[in-house]
Amino acid sequence: MHIVVCVKMVPDTTLVQIDPKTNTLVREGVPFITNPFDTHAVEEALRLKDRYGGKVTALSMGPPAAEMVLRRALALGADEAVLLSDRAFGGADTLATSKVLSEAIRRIHENEPVDLVFCGLQTIDGDTAQVGPGVACRLGFTQLTLVDHIYEVNQRESYIEVRRKLEGAFERVQARMPALITTTREINTPRYPTVPGRLQAASRALPVWSNDVMKLERAEIGLQGSPTNVRRIFAPQREKGEIINGLNGAHLTAADCMLNKLYEWDILNAD
Repeated sequence: MHIVVCVKMVPDTTLVQIDPKTNTLVREGVPFITNPFDTHAVEEALRLKDRYGGKVTALSMGPPAAEMVLRRALALGADEAVLLSDRAFGGADTLATSKVLSEAIRRIHENEPVDLVFCGLQTIDGDTAQVGPGVACRLGFTQLTLVDHIYEVNQRESYIEVRRKLEGAFERVQARMPALITTTREINTPRYPTVPGRLQAASRALPVWSNDVMKLERAEIGLQGSPTNVRRIFAPQREKGEIINGLNGAHLTAADCMLNKLYEWDILNAD
């Protein structure tokens, strides 16, 4: 079984600041990490490898520094890693990103057939949850989103059975492979890399595929291939809330106060 797992380098959003003049992220001095949702995707791919055998290939698109997330995946137990890096890929929205990733997976699939692709549910810098489904559509793979448990992978009959976490319910699904899965955080607890794993990953040579290798149309990738763009980034401004004390026998007064507030805000009809 061959599994491809997509990972992304993202800024640590707990330390991100916004430049008030340019309305852009201040990247200087901000540490970059593996997208947290992708750590669960990597872990689940490795668990299936431990359970069924096979091979895991990590894939990332980004600047040269993005090799850090691939080396971490290798340190955890991935077998191969490929970095997609070219200025032509820069500025891509979810449509253009899914184009590059799907074409890279297609190239990998031609060399060694891919059974499963794992992606994190979403990224913490974009929060769109669109790239995984976009890749699945372009590849023609079965699409399984919001997966929080994998019951079985039947390689002989080429199907996978998973549980999807929906709003207020769970859905148990059996689907054909090849399939693309987006994972929730509840699916597992990611492992930590070992010291030998880190040392081995640090010395690995990583193949870098530029657009000279991919040979994609410039009009379909990067900024040119992105029909959407970010016009402004800003921190949400919220008014301070009001605390209504309902302790020490004041719960009835607090309830009356809350009802009055709802009438005041025109949420309840006074009639």
